Amino acid sequence: MSNVKSRIILGVNAGKTLLISVSLAFVFAAGCVSEDLTPVTDISQTESSSGVPEYQVDPFWPKPLPNNWILGQVGGIAVDDDDHIWIVQRPRTVDTVEGAAAQNPPRAECCVPAPSIIEFDQDGNMVSAWGGPTWNQASSEWVEPPYIWPANEHGIYVDDDGNVWTAGNAGAYDPPDGGESVGGDHIVLKMSPTGDQLLVIGRVEETGGSNDPERLGRPADMYVDTEANEVYIADGYGNRRVIVFDSETGEYKRHWGSYGEMPHDLELPTYHPDEQVVRSYRGPVHAVVMSNDGLLYVGDRNNNRIQVFEPDGTYVTETYLAKRTQPTGSVWDLDFSADPEQRWLIVADGSNHKVRIVDRSNLVEVSSFGRGGRQAGQFDWVHNVAVDSDGNIYTAEVRTGKRVQKFDLQL
Repeated sequence: MSNVKSRIILGVNAGKTLLISVSLAFVFAAGCVSEDLTPVTDISQTESSSGVPEYQVDPFWPKPLPNNWILGQVGGIAVDDDDHIWIVQRPRTVDTVEGAAAQNPPRAECCVPAPSIIEFDQDGNMVSAWGGPTWNQASSEWVEPPYIWPANEHGIYVDDDGNVWTAGNAGAYDPPDGGESVGGDHIVLKMSPTGDQLLVIGRVEETGGSNDPERLGRPADMYVDTEANEVYIADGYGNRRVIVFDSETGEYKRHWGSYGEMPHDLELPTYHPDEQVVRSYRGPVHAVVMSNDGLLYVGDRNNNRIQVFEPDGTYVTETYLAKRTQPTGSVWDLDFSADPEQRWLIVADGSNHKVRIVDRSNLVEVSSFGRGGRQAGQFDWVHNVAVDSDGNIYTAEVRTGKRVQKFDLQL
């Protein structure tokens, strides 16, 4: 087994920040391997030579939640125009040990599931919280909100008007108790900043394949071009496309698949990194975001691939990251550095438990940070990334990670 060399060094204020520097990308974990076992440039060395950003984890961000709340899996994170950080988390994934205080009778002093949508300021103070199901302690069951809400929250975006968008990606399933089959989530929601439902795109428990203009297929992410009144949806876990709707009316505009071609739902060959490229998204189409210069970046997660398009779906280019990662892929979420040119593409890689830094001019990875673990600066399935106007990175974790972290840009 190859040597893994990493260092975690206490910063100037011991106990307040940790400097994360990963000097080799030979991180092995169940089902994941770094790209061709190629060393990744040390972040601290790169800073001095070519300006690649360096980050310090803030182990005290965010501050403790009020009301004895605890997070479940955090399925999305976003930063709004006021540099407030929004997350969507999954209350239903809080188990009976974590949510012991919510049991009937309570089994311990802590804790109870938090609301699905939570807003923080840059210092980590909670600003607001709303949405999603609530736990009825007396009856020991979830109570659904008085509006459409997904069974499995996935992805969040805050548009220029402050509206909060999120999706549902739960698949169809048969309840273990033999109850009625559930058709799954296939929806994107537009909510006001205070939780009023403004628009629903798609239909609960209905999906129609990758060329249906109205129904979605377990969507994963969204980006809103407020000036054009268009919402781009990464669709998704069930479908294999990007689809665009009017962000005010929900009217269908256009869609496309891999390479800008018409998508299909035919069976695909098993992924192999050394074989011919499949001209299809493998699923999930997991991330979509637009740069300041008007290019749309799409995360083709299980193909370990980023594809770039014009807003009309014209294919521009692509790149692969950690191409040998299987089976859950390396490209989980995308965002950009805060400089006007957005020189760096920030990539969440949940399978390899790290955040990758990619030069946007040539789509070449130049550095990364993180590894699998539960200490500050480490990850368990880092699912999403977001960047504030100061260049700080925020991350969200699913599976058993169930947390958010902040990485301060070092100037």
